[in-house]
Amino acid sequence: MKQDLIVILDLGSTENTVLARQIRDIGVYSEIYPHDITLEELNALDNVKGIILNGGENRVVDGAAVQVRPELYTCGYPMISVDYPESECEKQYSALPDLDELKAFVFDQCGAEANWNMKNFIEDQVELIRKQVGDKKVLLALSGGVDSSVVAALLIKAIGQQLVCVHVNHGLMRKNESESVVEVFRNQLHANLVYVDATDRFLNKLENVADPEQKRKIIGSEFIRVFEEEARKLEGIDFLGQGTIYPDIIESGTKTAKCVKSHHNVGGLPEDLKFELVEPLKQLFKDEVRACGVELGLPAEMVYRQPFPGPGLGVRCLGAITRDRLAALREADAILREEFAKAGLDKKVWQYFTVIPDFKAVGVRDNGRSMGYMVVIRAVNTIDAMTATIERIDYDILEKIVDRITTEVPSVNRVCYELTKKPVATIEFE
Repeated sequence: MKQDLIVILDLGSTENTVLARQIRDIGVYSEIYPHDITLEELNALDNVKGIILNGGENRVVDGAAVQVRPELYTCGYPMISVDYPESECEKQYSALPDLDELKAFVFDQCGAEANWNMKNFIEDQVELIRKQVGDKKVLLALSGGVDSSVVAALLIKAIGQQLVCVHVNHGLMRKNESESVVEVFRNQLHANLVYVDATDRFLNKLENVADPEQKRKIIGSEFIRVFEEEARKLEGIDFLGQGTIYPDIIESGTKTAKCVKSHHNVGGLPEDLKFELVEPLKQLFKDEVRACGVELGLPAEMVYRQPFPGPGLGVRCLGAITRDRLAALREADAILREEFAKAGLDKKVWQYFTVIPDFKAVGVRDNGRSMGYMVVIRAVNTIDAMTATIERIDYDILEKIVDRITTEVPSVNRVCYELTKKPVATIEFE
């Protein structure tokens, strides 16, 4: 069943995702599009039922206020505006409409049906994947994280053995992560899995590279190169599966929304990419990805696994990556995860991890002055990764974690707990 669609046009609001989630939460699908969408592009969308013009503080771009195209006012779709004064709209709001007003617009004025759910989403995506792929094969980067696991399950449901999964160990994985991926997917789930150890290749490319955006793009580009090499060993590979989700696209920027960071599966792909992309999760927020995984029958431990960025520890080993600092980071991260699991925090906290900045601080070890790294712990809770709050950790638990890290990781002499919400901070440091 094709889901009905409410289109949100971004006219400078910082609340686009809040509004989109409100609409999805009442059972109707919603997507965000740029303010200058053409009538032809709008009519090409499936099952549009209404339009919301969502204005806000970023409405002025390059000295001029952005406007929708005049022909959209005669397109025939019900339309309201939020913080965007236009007499052509049926109703205007100075702030986000409350839930009752939103329901009245979506259901009464637009005539939308509450048909947005994971069962319908999966049915639609299976049909779309089969139509796109045909009898060809899809190459999928399988990290073992939530996004790639759900993509794998969805592709297997749609095309079965036409899927070839590739796990690339880029040397930036968490402790024992690659071994776990091979065990679960090859040995337990019997996936068609190719394992590639490219540790030296990635770390050599990243040597002396300190800029976070450059690191992300190097990692993203190198990933594609590895896949291209693996594809040459196979026949009929024309597609590349990607775990792109909706926050990836939103955070990579629009005309009226600044880029927060480039995502390796959005902004870091090479222009000469030889594959057509298959991105079945690109419409979903993170919690919806998990709901999709549950609907597909994936085990809970996989669906609710800790989020892990595509560039891995590469964006948690801050600045230019060194192998000794990367090794310290990997051990500190493993200790944090072990202690959180013992305390039951792994089931309570959405994401928790360690980072190590690219400097040393003075400390005392073996009764003498020593220079060591500083580990920073971050633990946050969120629903959709667009905003995040800090988890209040019991001091005794933190003290135990500090003692273990400074004892078991000799190159570390300080451990800090980071307290900044998103916004103003992002979840990751780079």
